[in-house]
This record gives sequence, structure tokens and C-alpha cells, in this order.
Amino acid sequence: MSKEQSKGTIYPHVIPEIEDWPIYKLSEDRKNFVSQIDDLTFRRLEAKYGEKISDVIARTIYMERIRIKEEPWKVDPPNEKVFWKRIQRKLVKNSLSSAPEIAKLKNEEILQKVIHRYSEEIVGTFKIKTFLFARKFLTMFFNRLLNTAAGRNIHRIFGTRHRLQDKLLVKGEIDLVRKLIKKGTVVILPTHFSNLDSILIGYAMDSFAGLPSFSYGAGLNLYNTGYTAYFMNRLGAYRVDRRKKNPIYLECLKAMSSLSIQRGVNSLFFPGGTRSREGNIEKRLKLGLLSTVMEAQRTIYENKEEQKVFVVPLVLSYHFVLEAKYLIEQHLRRTGKERYMKTKDEFYSIRKNLKFLWQFFSASSEITLSFGKPMDVLGNFVDEDGVSFDSHGKVIEVKDYFMGEGNIKENRQRESEYTRLLAEKLVDRFHAENIVLSSHLVAFAAFKILERQNPNLDLYGILRLPADDYIFPKEILLDVIDQLKKALFALERAGKIKLSEEIYFDNEALLENGISKIGTYHTSKPLTINKQGQIISESFHLLFYYHNRLENYDLHEMLNWKTSELELANVMDSSEDEDE
Repeated sequence: MSKEQSKGTIYPHVIPEIEDWPIYKLSEDRKNFVSQIDDLTFRRLEAKYGEKISDVIARTIYMERIRIKEEPWKVDPPNEKVFWKRIQRKLVKNSLSSAPEIAKLKNEEILQKVIHRYSEEIVGTFKIKTFLFARKFLTMFFNRLLNTAAGRNIHRIFGTRHRLQDKLLVKGEIDLVRKLIKKGTVVILPTHFSNLDSILIGYAMDSFAGLPSFSYGAGLNLYNTGYTAYFMNRLGAYRVDRRKKNPIYLECLKAMSSLSIQRGVNSLFFPGGTRSREGNIEKRLKLGLLSTVMEAQRTIYENKEEQKVFVVPLVLSYHFVLEAKYLIEQHLRRTGKERYMKTKDEFYSIRKNLKFLWQFFSASSEITLSFGKPMDVLGNFVDEDGVSFDSHGKVIEVKDYFMGEGNIKENRQRESEYTRLLAEKLVDRFHAENIVLSSHLVAFAAFKILERQNPNLDLYGILRLPADDYIFPKEILLDVIDQLKKALFALERAGKIKLSEEIYFDNEALLENGISKIGTYHTSKPLTINKQGQIISESFHLLFYYHNRLENYDLHEMLNWKTSELELANVMDSSEDEDE
């Protein structure tokens, strides 16, 4: 099967029996796994802080009490206040009434209690019955939703049944990833745009790509709903509480990730850390969890084992994003500060997510998952046997890069540099594996015209313009789209980007397709056509968000505005005449 044949293809499961899945085996050994996390975290903290352990505990207590007071969630344990008060009393008592040696031992006991509390909170379980029910329910739900929503389409009259695999498009290096699952441990690293990413990725990997379930991080906020919490707790997710920034919690999280990978559990986490607020492909990645991939590979070699860890970038492409309005306003408030009011993120609700899915399935739209070229932990491409090749095509041994004085040896500074280089390679691959949709291209072209016509305004000035007063000149828009297509074709030939089939439409069809798909969900459309047949925007904020998907490719530098300058001037002049 060709890697581009993925549309509509459903693969058989690589590992047919769920009892043989690494994540199931880990869940069955959960108690020992938690104990391993406790031990590794304690040893790391003791080595890092030594005599200052009491200070670390005190800092953690302080940060946790602030969190409980200022940002409580429904999912938080009811005994949290009591627990941290007791920990604080014990810490104070130790410091006042114990000899230094005894105080140290007692503080270590306190540390172990805190670590164990965090470990139990983080580690989830995997229940086969729950997984099978969720698989069956989601398939039935998505199919019912898709065909009910599509029932308004005339094709439904003739009995055409819409297929999920034509809506969730799984493309890229699926065959290679499937082979590597049998060769070592695979870590999927996706871009992150929506709270729906995890469920869509998990469903597509299981139902279409035939991959076993992965261990994945789910934000603790998603557990605030009872039904969601029930399934998350039993489907292999580990809980990540982004409110907790204290060193003990963060060390527990990293220990869990590293040990999980060492035990052969395929893993998935978002290296960007959170949803992209701007709507663009991540330019900088968080190195915390990413460093655990490096550590896991070194530890495997240190234990005289040969198992390799493979890293796979995954890029999601949406025509419209559920939380786009909230995300871009949050970004603009952060960068524009007092010029923007605080908005509430309401998109954890089941009602909002169902509404989005209804709109998605009602529309002639799709979500694309692009699996990139697998790499080793150093960022080298690998073949189907897991053999690594450098940039010149020469076979290399990853193990050699962890050697020191003739042995595999921990070197934090060296591994930190390896992690940084891997992050840079991932960012490059995210951009290369990105599949450009018609909505991305049309939004980018429209916003660049808006910027060109307002050269004296900064971004915030442009966004404050009244959107309903502006009409996008169709001929200019088509000219800019034509130029951008040529630039994108060149980037695609150079292997720096991927293009959807829509980009090969003629310019008129591409423009129409992009406008129809980008505006499906939002009440205020980023781009739409009014009753007079004119192209307008009802929200420059949303137009800016979707434009940002192509912002990191320097496409604006490839535009020749001379062909459109006269028409732009005429449009501006006619607009001024109307105002008079």
C-alpha cells in the first residue's frame, strides 16, 4: 500500500489480541508501576536537592495551597485542604523539635507521601471492557451523527452512505509506523489545536490505522465531567494537572513518562504543551516530557537491552476549530494586554463538543491526520527495520551517542542538548508534514490583502477595524491565491510542506471551497459571501487565527503586489468616495 493511499483505507490491527497490548500489561501491573515511579522520583529529588529537601516540600505546600484557594476544580479530591495542612504541620514540627539527622529522615517520609499521592493521581488504568464499549459506542455515534447530519444532502435520497474514513483522513507513513510498533516503542508527538485532538487521534489510530492503544496525557480539567472522567480513567490516559508547577509533581510526571516508555508502552503526548493559541504550527516545544524520551532510550541501553524508541510527528489539519474564537482572543489579550478583555473557555462542555461534531459532520468538511516520517530519539530517519540513517544516508548506531568512557553513561548536559536538537527537528517536520487545506490558503491570502491595504496600522489596529465595512476584491484575492499556489507548489517539490487535493483546484473553485469550509461552524464567519455576492469577513480576529496556519513559511515574501497595486488603489479610492 502506498502511503498516500490512506484515504478510505482501514488497516487490520497490528497486535490482534488486546491482552498483548503493552498498555494493558502495564495496567495489570499498576501497583508495581506506581511503586517504581515513587522510587525513581524520590531518588532524583534527593540527588538534585540533597539537604534542601525541606525547602522543596515547603515550596510545594505553598504553591498547592494557593492553587486550592484560587483555582479549585470539581475533580480535585475533597480532602486536599486537610492533606496539605497535615503535611505543613509535620514539616514545621520536624524543623522545630528534631535533631538534624532525625528531621532529615522525617522530611524524607513526608516527601515520599507527597510523591505517592501524585503518582496515584497521575497513573491511569486500561480496562478492556471499557475500551471495547468506547470503541463500539464512538463508531456507532460517529456513524449515526455523520449519516443523520448528511441526511439533508440530496445524495442521501439515493441511498449513499457516508463513511467515517472519508471524514477523518489518516495519511502519511502509516505502513512504516505499523512495522515499527513490532520493532520497538513508538512515541507519537502531535500538534495541538483543539480539546478534541486526543479523542480523534485515539479513535483514528485504533479504527483506521490498526494501532494498539497508546498511553496519552489528558489534562485533569477534562475529568471535571463525570462521564468523561469514567472513560479517561479506564482507557490508558494519565492525568496531567497543568496548575501544578511545583518540582515534586513535575518530577513525578517525568518519571512516569520515562518508566512507561522503558517498559515498552507506546506513548502519545503534545510536545507543544497546550493548544496553539495563535492557530499556527508550533515553533517552540516544551522540553520536559520530550527529555523523558531521551532518558528512556539511554536507560534501555544502560540496562543492556537493544529496544529502540521511535519518534513520530503527527500534524492535525482542521478547516475550522471549535475553540478558535476563545484561543485567538486569549493570545491577543496576552500580547495586547489591556486592549483585550478576559474571555471564558467554555469548550470543555459536552454540549459544545456535540454541537461542533454535528457541524463538522453536517458540512462537506474533513479532518486530516498526517503521520510524519519516523525518527530515532536523535532525530535521524529510520527504515522499516528501525535502522537509523544520518543526513547523508549513512547507517548510524544510536547507542554510540550515549557512550562515555567506554560505557553507556548518564550525562544530563549532553542529553539536554540532544533533546533540544530533537525539538528543533520535530518543529521542522511539523512544518514539512503539514497538509495545507483550502481554508488555510484562502484565509492567508485574504488577511495579507487586509494588511497590504492598511500599511500604517499594526496588527491590533487592523483587528479593531470594523469588519462589516470591508469588501475583499475578488480579482485581487484570486491573483494572490494564484501566486501563493505557485509558492506552495515549489515548497512541496522541496519536501517542505504537503498540499491537499483542493489546492490543485482552479483558483475560482479553490476560493469557493475555502470560503465554504472555513465559515461552517462560527456564528461570525472569518470569510463569507453576502447577499450581493461580495466577499466579506464578519470577524477579523478569526480570519487572523486561520491565516496563521501558514504564517511560518515566509510566503508573504514571495508575493508580487505590483500586479494588484492599481486595483488595490482603485478599491481604496472607491471606498473613500462612498464614505464621502
